[in-house]
Amino acid sequence: MSMNATPSGERLHIGIFGKRNAGKSSLINAITGQSLAVVSEVPGTTTDPVSKAMELLPIGPIVLIDTPGIDDEGELGKERVKKSYQVLRRVDGAILVLNGRNFSAEDKRLLHAIKEQNIPYMLVHNKCEDTILESENLSGNEIEVSAKTGMHINLLRERMGKIFYKTDAKQRIIADLIQPKDFVVLVVPIDEAAPKGRLILPQQQTIRDVLEAGAVAITTKETELAATLSSLEKAPAVVVTDSQAFEIVNQIVPQEIPLTSFSILMARYKGVLLQAAQSVMAVDTLQEKDRVLIAEGCTHHRQCNDIGTCKLPKWIEGYTGKKLQFEFCSGSEFPENVQQYKLIVHCGGCMLQEREVQRRLSVAQRQNVPMTNYGMLIAYIHGILKRSATLFPDLKKI
Repeated sequence: MSMNATPSGERLHIGIFGKRNAGKSSLINAITGQSLAVVSEVPGTTTDPVSKAMELLPIGPIVLIDTPGIDDEGELGKERVKKSYQVLRRVDGAILVLNGRNFSAEDKRLLHAIKEQNIPYMLVHNKCEDTILESENLSGNEIEVSAKTGMHINLLRERMGKIFYKTDAKQRIIADLIQPKDFVVLVVPIDEAAPKGRLILPQQQTIRDVLEAGAVAITTKETELAATLSSLEKAPAVVVTDSQAFEIVNQIVPQEIPLTSFSILMARYKGVLLQAAQSVMAVDTLQEKDRVLIAEGCTHHRQCNDIGTCKLPKWIEGYTGKKLQFEFCSGSEFPENVQQYKLIVHCGGCMLQEREVQRRLSVAQRQNVPMTNYGMLIAYIHGILKRSATLFPDLKKI
């Protein structure tokens, strides 16, 4: 991904579903105007979900996900179908590609799942080179096209824009909590866990949001924080820290200055702040040998002092005084059955789109398992959560 590319978590994810040889890959190539997906007359060419990033007006940056056929056969085929349905759980929109006017049992089953999950969708009748019906006579989310000849592909793009485009205002990370010309101090530790030569995504996004608010972003390490604060001509409106440095930063920053973390800001940005705050106190109920799931939305090379697999377990056991069983998941592999866990601690979710973060929360809520996030838990067990809540009106009542 280039330095100017929109992060995957900020893109609308649209899944392309259908039976083998319905023309899913051909349709992606037609929509994008590029030969991005492998096309073959052999059924089952697409064996794993494949993501293609692109721009689609008026939606903007999106990810199209090409999926295996929902009618695949055999033991391996069943696993491929399972992968397609897993993709369905994390998309913002779905396109069901039909082979002409045919509507099979597999198509109906998938459409039922789409509707059950309340996912915006389109029905695309492909291979309609000799169609009699005009697409304009079909309903707004249904259209006849030919990926082979290009018939109605432009109309399809227009309808995708209308159906999948979100008109509601996007939640800001921090811009609505500050004023123009405010100072915002961002504490970014540079240690063995920090990526080489760059900042992590939440840090980049927060800096950008501060600048868009007309405020001043001041970035420093925790070792230079005290000197930075003393050199400022006015007190910062807020200090935002990496969660790992919460404890030391709390000791340095005067109590009258609001303090929060990038992870807590991400919980707000993804729409799960209140639920994460309400669930964090479940750590006080943990008993000996209880199982705790620590989940990350991305995959990365883990360092010897990794926050998810090393620091969090130590902090939690140190706080509770209990010996616990920790399990870990990362990337797209979030379990659907979480009943065995007494607590789920999730990362900020910067690499996941909002719908996926909220879906994971709903999985936990349906099974009555409390789910909080890294920053919220770290603040709580270090006695800093009450201070962090002052910045957010929704948290003051907790």
